[in-house]
Amino acid sequence: MRRKHHDLQVWQLGMRLVKEVYSVTRTFPESERFGLCSQMQRASVSIPSNIAEGAGRNGEKEFLQFLSIARGSLCELETQLMISHELGYVREEKEVLDLINETYAKLNALMTSIRARGAK
Repeated sequence: MRRKHHDLQVWQLGMRLVKEVYSVTRTFPESERFGLCSQMQRASVSIPSNIAEGAGRNGEKEFLQFLSIARGSLCELETQLMISHELGYVREEKEVLDLINETYAKLNALMTSIRARGAK
């Protein structure tokens, strides 16, 4: 069964981001398994999860709240990726950063669109 959020490009990007983060964190040292690795995985999973939860709610105000939470998780993930790069755990973070930036832009566009509909 397809749900409303399955058709949202931002949700699809979030799902891609989860796969990328899990792939990247697979190479982290064992000592980071319950630290940075786990935090990055949780933050990435939070993004499409909050988009889906918001889309499943009753109103646009609630949807915007969950999109805002997803955007916060995206910023958290970006910071954790940069830390991972600084610590030498991630050599090439550009691909994941590009996906983060694309997701951020789509989230902002969706939020702007929802707000504009509500202002009418």
